[in-house]
Amino acid sequence: MSETIWKPHVVVAAVIEEGGRFLLVEEHTDEGLRFNQPAGHLEAGETLLDAVRREVFEETAHHFEPEALLGIYRWESPARARTYLRFAFLGQTSGYDPSARLDEGILRAVWMTPEEIRAVAARHRSPLVARCLEDFAAGRRYPLELLHDLGIV
Repeated sequence: MSETIWKPHVVVAAVIEEGGRFLLVEEHTDEGLRFNQPAGHLEAGETLLDAVRREVFEETAHHFEPEALLGIYRWESPARARTYLRFAFLGQTSGYDPSARLDEGILRAVWMTPEEIRAVAARHRSPLVARCLEDFAAGRRYPLELLHDLGIV
């Protein structure tokens, strides 16, 4: 008998704050236009840190350097019947490339205040958006040394 192997979708996300504003993306989804932190799937052979750097650049055209782990989140999407395992990072941008093309589906990258983000809560991509901001405000920070990438051994 064939057994189906269940696997969560591993994603990375970046919570980037500058001057009281957070960098979000507005993107096309099956549910319409939604707001999210820059985020995406971990690709084969990629470290979590490399994945978050790549995703931030692809979705915002900003170069990003992770400085801390904000948290690890498990969320089950009822609409998609998928489980996501999100590694959220804090860090800073180190430059912007105005000539870079944003990923397909990304309408724009936008800096928003916490109040503006709360005002569009009905258009958040998932409850992870608000939860990550709550954890940021609560001062959650974990050292990147928690992550160990053994690569191919």
